Amino acid sequence: MGIAVKPLHLLRILHKMKNTQLGLFSRAILVALVLFFTSHSLLAKEPNNGANKEEHRTTTKEEIKAYIMHHLEDSYDFSLLSYTTEDGAHHYIGLPLPIILWDNGLNVFSSSKFHHGETVAEAGGEYYALHHNKIYKTDAQGTINYDAEQHATNVKPLDLSITKNVISILFTALIMFLLFKSLADSYKKNGMVAKGIGRFFEPIVLYVRDEIAIPNIGEKHHRRFMGYLLTLFFFIWFLNILGLTPLGINVTGNIAVTFCLALITFVITNAVGKKYYWKHIFWMPGVPWPMKIILAPIELLGMLIKPFSLMIRLYANISAGHIVLMSLIALIFIFRNWIGSSLSFVLAFAISIIEILVALLQAYIFTVLSALYFGFAVEEHDDH
Repeated sequence: MGIAVKPLHLLRILHKMKNTQLGLFSRAILVALVLFFTSHSLLAKEPNNGANKEEHRTTTKEEIKAYIMHHLEDSYDFSLLSYTTEDGAHHYIGLPLPIILWDNGLNVFSSSKFHHGETVAEAGGEYYALHHNKIYKTDAQGTINYDAEQHATNVKPLDLSITKNVISILFTALIMFLLFKSLADSYKKNGMVAKGIGRFFEPIVLYVRDEIAIPNIGEKHHRRFMGYLLTLFFFIWFLNILGLTPLGINVTGNIAVTFCLALITFVITNAVGKKYYWKHIFWMPGVPWPMKIILAPIELLGMLIKPFSLMIRLYANISAGHIVLMSLIALIFIFRNWIGSSLSFVLAFAISIIEILVALLQAYIFTVLSALYFGFAVEEHDDH
């Protein structure tokens, strides 16, 4: 049971007291009370019907789940925000991106033709529809055919489109190029002394060399891999930080991206592998030959599992962080009360701070493990 206080009464009291010696702080408190009771009265206007509340809560949860899954996916446009007007129309604010398809020839058009998957796009005499974030060939009505398991059976053209993740990767690459070019130029001009923003990144570069590359690869071979390790560390770190901004970018939470990074590490590891490395995989020294036959397949399997663990670790940690953070923010709209919404906001803020640390930690772990695998590959018998 609560006390019903009309905001109009508080406003009248504040008006009568404005010419008194009432302090500014006290007036501010009264204004806060007006805002509090006004918002409280607005919330109290909601229907008390239990069935309606439960139906509204279920609908809200489904919308939130769909929004979170949409955030985790790549997209063909760079949407900043969207809103729905009273007539039910959806409006989006953002930039369209180029759609590039190879379908008996090259078809290039703007993603705005899809209108976020709501319309059919026509290009080169062919019709295309966006279904579950994939492009399918269709007819003018946008018909999608399904098999018995409800999978779309329409033909998918070769998709070479510039998506939001691609734009984010190119933007990160440009930032890295400009950043480290300026650092290299400052070394040339100032006698190996960093200037400007390079002073912040120089200790990080030295840390990657002295604490990651040399201990795991060795003094003799570490220089061969420094370029890749530095690129890998800053590329993952910058993309992780970019994913924490309100731009809605989730590049390292895309398993295709983490797969490519892990594949590059795998290829380099096996390309530089020396005789001692391959001998330890297929014919381990100092082990009885019957055990060698048993252990060789296990070692070969382990060689394939290493890049797989790199791929899954980065993808799972970043995706989980995004899901947890957005779920906590979504609780504000589910609770819709002062206590629940406030706690959700505080928890979301705390998780955001932790995610900043996780963004750096995941870049560090991926780089350390890559250096460790390189060290195994170039290790020589005399290194022992």
